[in-house]
Amino acid sequence: MKGTVVIDYLPESAIHYKDKYAIVVVDVMRATTTAITAVSLGWRVFPARTTDDAYIIASRLKNPLMIGEVGGNTPYGFDLTNSPVQISIRNDLERPIVFVSSSGTQLMLNSEGSESVYLACFRNFSAVADYIAGRHERIAIIGAGTRGQFRREDQMGCAWVAEQLVSKGYRTESEKTAGYISRWSGVSPEDAKKGKSADYLMKSGQEEDLNFVISHIDDLDIVPQLADGELIPAKR
Repeated sequence: MKGTVVIDYLPESAIHYKDKYAIVVVDVMRATTTAITAVSLGWRVFPARTTDDAYIIASRLKNPLMIGEVGGNTPYGFDLTNSPVQISIRNDLERPIVFVSSSGTQLMLNSEGSESVYLACFRNFSAVADYIAGRHERIAIIGAGTRGQFRREDQMGCAWVAEQLVSKGYRTESEKTAGYISRWSGVSPEDAKKGKSADYLMKSGQEEDLNFVISHIDDLDIVPQLADGELIPAKR
């Protein structure tokens, strides 16, 4: 099957693609990196739009681990911020995760109702492209965005998935999509350090998460998929 691919950004953009597309959600710093890391380690992960929704979801689960951030701050009563590093060093895998973030989890849930919802980051962009190629005729790769901006690292992640789909026979739907692919083709992951998200992590004392993102490149073959409110490994 040959089809088309388009790149867009912001949680509210999902509505434009829900009827005829599969959607790939990209929020490199840090929601999809955190979620993909958690799923790869065996956690059950339940995304939430808001902290209120997170507590409702948590009330149905046994001893949940509450993680996330809103506006860069860890919500009151949560166990952890939105951190792939902190998730990677824990061993309480029996606790289901309830997860909220400023943009990433909103985009995930806004995408419900599309053909399928997948998660991508620097850790699994090749695995995502390999899995979805041939399964869907139209694919929208959407960056979560921060404060209305299409952040550098999300442009990179979206472009790298799209580039591989193009190499497999997909066509770009717009000049903008082709432009993103051209701009970020072959660029080092280190280039993400030049962006505003990286600057925030460094200034807020969270540089370890930045280093985690930059140093874990295409090292996972897992493709998380949103199904009935939970992120699960896509069936092979």
